[in-house]
Amino acid sequence: MRDCAAIGMAVFLLSCGDNPAGSGGPGSVEIVYEAATALDTAVAARFPGCVQGVGQTHVHPSWRGFQRFTMTAVGTDLWEINFDDAPVGTELRIRVSDPNVCAQNPTGASTNGVRANGQLLSRIVDTPGSGVEPGLAFVLSGDGTVIP
Repeated sequence: MRDCAAIGMAVFLLSCGDNPAGSGGPGSVEIVYEAATALDTAVAARFPGCVQGVGQTHVHPSWRGFQRFTMTAVGTDLWEINFDDAPVGTELRIRVSDPNVCAQNPTGASTNGVRANGQLLSRIVDTPGSGVEPGLAFVLSGDGTVIP
């Protein structure tokens, strides 16, 4: 009986202790996208369906079921959004959609100039969307460090 109690206490301590990397607990992540915040009228004229479909620049995070979250324009060449519920220690994926990118990608998905907690993301992965769309992957550590 004491062995069962000891095992129970060990499980309790492991599940209720600090949130080490790999535990999947929540962490904070700031997504910054370096791109023009004004719509390029030439792109809008040439790719109206894509531009209309994308709408305002936004991000789709994997830990939120790839739902759409509108980014906030900060100045003329910077977008940002913050999340405080990103799982720690597991691969996370995001897709940034920008109507100005419709000239390079038929869905507006961008893989350039995207940072998570200051770290430039470079690992391109598949994400769900209008079919498979390019996104970026990273791992968030317990101290907020991002591993691209």
